[in-house]
Amino acid sequence: MAEKAGCRSVSIVVSGFAQQARATAKVLGVRNPALAIYPGVIMTDRKEEFEKKVEGLVEQIIEGLAAPVECAVNAAEPGPRDTVFRGALDEVHEFFNGHLWTDGLPIIPPTIERVERFLKFTDHSPDEAIGILPPEKRQATVWNVAVNGVMAGCRPEYMPILIAAVQAIAEPRFRLADAGSTPGWEPLVILNGPIVKDLDFNYGTGAMRIGRQANSSIGRFLRLYMRNVAGLRIPPGATDKGTIGFTFNVALAENEDAVAEIGWEPFSVDQGFQRGENVATVQSVVAISPPIYPGGDKAKDLVQTVAEVWGQGTCAPRAWGGLIFGSWFPLLVMSPAVAKAIARDGWTKDEIRNYLYRNVKTPAGLLEKYARQAGTTTFNLCQQVKDGIIPDEYCQSTDPERLVRVFLRADWIGIVLAGDPDRNQARGYVNNHVQGPPVSRKIDLPAGWEHLLNKSRRP
Repeated sequence: MAEKAGCRSVSIVVSGFAQQARATAKVLGVRNPALAIYPGVIMTDRKEEFEKKVEGLVEQIIEGLAAPVECAVNAAEPGPRDTVFRGALDEVHEFFNGHLWTDGLPIIPPTIERVERFLKFTDHSPDEAIGILPPEKRQATVWNVAVNGVMAGCRPEYMPILIAAVQAIAEPRFRLADAGSTPGWEPLVILNGPIVKDLDFNYGTGAMRIGRQANSSIGRFLRLYMRNVAGLRIPPGATDKGTIGFTFNVALAENEDAVAEIGWEPFSVDQGFQRGENVATVQSVVAISPPIYPGGDKAKDLVQTVAEVWGQGTCAPRAWGGLIFGSWFPLLVMSPAVAKAIARDGWTKDEIRNYLYRNVKTPAGLLEKYARQAGTTTFNLCQQVKDGIIPDEYCQSTDPERLVRVFLRADWIGIVLAGDPDRNQARGYVNNHVQGPPVSRKIDLPAGWEHLLNKSRRP
């Protein structure tokens, strides 16, 4: 930052982002950031309003450049083993709520005794650093993973998965800082390997619904961890600007028995791991399709329905983001019944991907319109081609009605089998382009895992 060198800078922000800008500046060490605030919403202002408001920014910019720089001193935080409060359960809840340490739901108080139970299920040191998490640049550690796991209602034996999930979001290419952006995306944990059965995850009827402790509490944990450690908080916090967000996703566990039965490979193998390895993948979800009911006696008939409902209906309106950044990872979840019907006709997952890639198209002008209305006012497909971000085919002409591919690459389409095996349903998820790409980590089990697991199951 210029301020660290003793120079004043001014940030131009719309009014809705002023509080977030001040909170971010404080984390970066500036107490009084100079802001020129544009009042209202640029994309819905008339031209005359816009010009008048821009003129009003000039005085704010001049005043901001003339103001002295003040360094911020952030308050010290409690140590890992400090007792921050003593009291009855209701009093604990009120205290934690008052400090914005909960997600608004009751939590399990993270006593030292409870946290240490979680630590028995990992060989990692409690003080081991996993990474620095934006926007508040707090350090992720094995200890605070356990603390938040307790609070979220996880069981101690989930600890290896919790660590792997945090390792994934701590990876810089996951772009965790963008989880507070206006689309309001949520992370999704996808699980593969024997641990799915070891820990009683639901991968059948009701997959993705609250109701099974493993799926539900791990989904809650990740959102709570992003709030408490990364610092992504909705009001009265100031760092999460999801305009109309949605709630956390429960963990998605793949039905690997169904995968093996039809001769496909599990999702984790597509991510570069070996079949039978325990793997946690985390990716963003910004949109979810309606339920899709593929039917017919030919694979093409079933996949065509997926193309129409998910590809055209859910993915196409968000495809501009992938084309801007050259990165996009949509995810298709199919019940085993749908997958079996497709595989019966000899199709592999790659053939599904290739069909969607070749056949899902949308008007170029519509893509550019959606991008402009979302605030990317200079987006132009031909310019993207010129810059080498997307292939030449996206600029074969300048006709706004020309059809262009929705999916940038076939191999970026993820496929997972889960859900009621007796129903022909699928559902599609849309990742937020370069924000939250799939990041996978092998789940590191502690020595004596089977013994620890058996011991934890005893009444």
